[in-house]
Amino acid sequence: MPQVHFTEEKATMLATLYGRALDARRDRPVLGDTAADDAVRRIDYDFTKLGVTRDSSVSVAIRAKAIDDLAAEYLHAHPDAIVLHLGCGMDTRADRLDPPPAVSWFDVDYPEVVALRREIYPPHENRTAIGSSVTDFAWLDRVPSDRPVLVVAEGLTMYLTPADGAELVRRIVGKFPEGQLVFDIFSTLGIKAQKLNPVVRRAKATLHWGIDDPHELECHGVRLVSSLDATEWVSDEAFARLPAASKLALRVTGLIPAVRRMGRIARWEF
Repeated sequence: MPQVHFTEEKATMLATLYGRALDARRDRPVLGDTAADDAVRRIDYDFTKLGVTRDSSVSVAIRAKAIDDLAAEYLHAHPDAIVLHLGCGMDTRADRLDPPPAVSWFDVDYPEVVALRREIYPPHENRTAIGSSVTDFAWLDRVPSDRPVLVVAEGLTMYLTPADGAELVRRIVGKFPEGQLVFDIFSTLGIKAQKLNPVVRRAKATLHWGIDDPHELECHGVRLVSSLDATEWVSDEAFARLPAASKLALRVTGLIPAVRRMGRIARWEF
């Protein structure tokens, strides 16, 4: 079994992996990512110390499902697209989406994360893993630019500085002819409240980039298509599968706009 010794934000991707695994073990999972459960069982790591519980894992699964749905919509309309899965961690999103064979999929994360992926997950045609910090923009030179692009980033933007985040968007817009960006984002209140997040606190990670209005990114060459807050990204089907405590928490969250908007999933196009 591969051993893992990640620090700071690199360890937080193990928390989301564990969250998806715990969801998969439920009788009525939201995401049903059995590959995540298999990966957790194959990695030599004490996942229980990450601060993810059976109840909190539901929020991980809901967010992933909402992003999957948006990504699937784009790939249905662009079956030959390039996909940039940024800060991919140990996510098996490509397996869940099963994109058309003409799609070229690129998973991008730190070299040690990519090395772990290669130990755990088998290679797949039309999928390439790039070991690099997302903000070391030389990795973009390894990606073709002759087709529309879908850029997916889950649990990444808040760890970037505002300057790095803006530069990432500008470089993507400058490289590709057209595309969409699907990011989850935190508000500035979400950044200020980061130590209330047990995963962030236990990993001793630091969040930087808060976005109160997703239109803010439009000055970098994109146009906002949609923005879903923490209550809106839960489908009726997913809500029906939630435990009673999670349903109550969502209803209470919906009553407080500032709290409801601490986390959003936004989609832009260019």
